[in-house]
Amino acid sequence: MYLIRSGAFEGFQKLIHKFGGNPVAIVRNAGLSMAQFRDPNSYISYPKMAELLERASDTCRAPFFGLMLAKQHSTGVFGDIVATICQESTVLDALNKMDRYLYLHAGGIHVSPHKIGEYTEIRITFDFDSHLGLNQLKQFSVGRLIGLIEWLTDYDPYSFRICLKQARPETPKTIYESFEFSAIFDGVSVPTSILQEKPKVNEELRESHFSDYLSHLRNRYPNNLIDQSKDVIGSLLPSGDCSLARVAASLDLHSRALQRMLQSEGTSYGELLKQVRQSIAEQHLASQKMSITDLALNLGYVEVAVFSRHFKKWTGLSPREWQNQSKKYSALN
Repeated sequence: MYLIRSGAFEGFQKLIHKFGGNPVAIVRNAGLSMAQFRDPNSYISYPKMAELLERASDTCRAPFFGLMLAKQHSTGVFGDIVATICQESTVLDALNKMDRYLYLHAGGIHVSPHKIGEYTEIRITFDFDSHLGLNQLKQFSVGRLIGLIEWLTDYDPYSFRICLKQARPETPKTIYESFEFSAIFDGVSVPTSILQEKPKVNEELRESHFSDYLSHLRNRYPNNLIDQSKDVIGSLLPSGDCSLARVAASLDLHSRALQRMLQSEGTSYGELLKQVRQSIAEQHLASQKMSITDLALNLGYVEVAVFSRHFKKWTGLSPREWQNQSKKYSALN
């Protein structure tokens, strides 16, 4: 089973409401539940999410639903990972690091560069399909890629060649009319020279990112520091820099203040880190779509042995034993 972190689709309900639709009904018709979207660190079937986007597009009569959903996302939806990838030597290195980040948050999607003369095609591909197709999911993914390129460079991404394999929808002219439809790949073609530049983050975008992310946390979890912290931890884990200081900074707090506030709630940064790691680990071990080595690295462990030791302490079983037990349980049910 291919899984996607539910937090990746922040804003879905709001966009449905904008079109006058009923997100609860659309989610139910896709065989999902609104409860699955409450925790951004929970995982949902990726093909089901593709079906959900197609149903939303059809119900709302919005052929560019996926692109619109991506466009309303600020860089804040990436969590604090953007601050980490901007430290890479080149834009290409930053994109490659983001691809590794996506591996934990969204299984079955690949973002790969292909150099064609003086240009590099950044192609998006999926390892799965949906009975309703993947057009909206591809739109959404290309839209997220556009936003990331805008964040990493000084260039207007809409000046580049933006490609979608789907046929051009019959709609009134929009900003998306300039895209290349019926293309040979889904993604963006960028001058190779730009990818060799060092990431250049616009300070206004940086401030906007921080403000948007903080606002997102406070709106989603009003007066709930524990859930705010767990959201940040889940976003930061794949970056390899999920320290107390980084989590506190994302919440606009000093690390000592965060420690003190969590203690007053009867918990600690270490306990929340453990809870998020265990939850994500169990979901990915059950899906069996990621190697234990890759899972350990994406959970912020330098060595697989350390992850295995911690996991056994949490559950009483090694990751492999837990996975085998989960497989037997699934077979019986």
